[in-house]
Amino acid sequence: MTVSPAQPQPQLRVRIFVDFWNFSLSLRRENNTFMVDWRPVGPLFTAEAAKLVDPNAQPIFEAIHVYGSFDPNKPQDNRLKNWFTNTLDKMPGTHVALVERQQKRAYPKCPHCQTEVSQCASCGGDMRGTEEKGVDTRIVADMISLAWAKAYDVAVLVSSDRDFVPVAEFLQTKGIKVVHGAFPPKGIHLSQKCWANFSITNLMPQIERK
Repeated sequence: MTVSPAQPQPQLRVRIFVDFWNFSLSLRRENNTFMVDWRPVGPLFTAEAAKLVDPNAQPIFEAIHVYGSFDPNKPQDNRLKNWFTNTLDKMPGTHVALVERQQKRAYPKCPHCQTEVSQCASCGGDMRGTEEKGVDTRIVADMISLAWAKAYDVAVLVSSDRDFVPVAEFLQTKGIKVVHGAFPPKGIHLSQKCWANFSITNLMPQIERK
């Protein structure tokens, strides 16, 4: 009797795209003392996505891309930048992209009379805060360019921002499955538009820094 050769197990190459501040603040909303152990994040999220897309496939963790911002005028943010570049970016399969936060153009307004408040009444400091510019654009550009280069089969998108709905829909028309790493009920609209989703809240014990 002729024995047919075993069929090779299909593979799923997974890349993870993380909006750092969205991810970090979502974790802190669940537990305000939570600290992330980043080492298991990539392999764990890869496995979760693969189970949803094809439980019989062999998941391959290609890379985790982390996108963040910092204010160069704040000492604590400079320490954060050093951690990004000297610790996180050196972890296996991890790529970090940072942008400088930009000062807001408009001053805050009094909620009663709508007069702009340019200086703090106490210290005289500039009342304009800073804002994150360019992070979402960089995430979208990388997701599309890496898909164009056929660098992955499945994308895990970690953000609650509904602005990512168009890129998720576009990639799925090209055969790329986008899985939402979510914090339900936050980001429910993005979860609905992605191919599948999993709850990061349920995985928090596995990524907590002890």
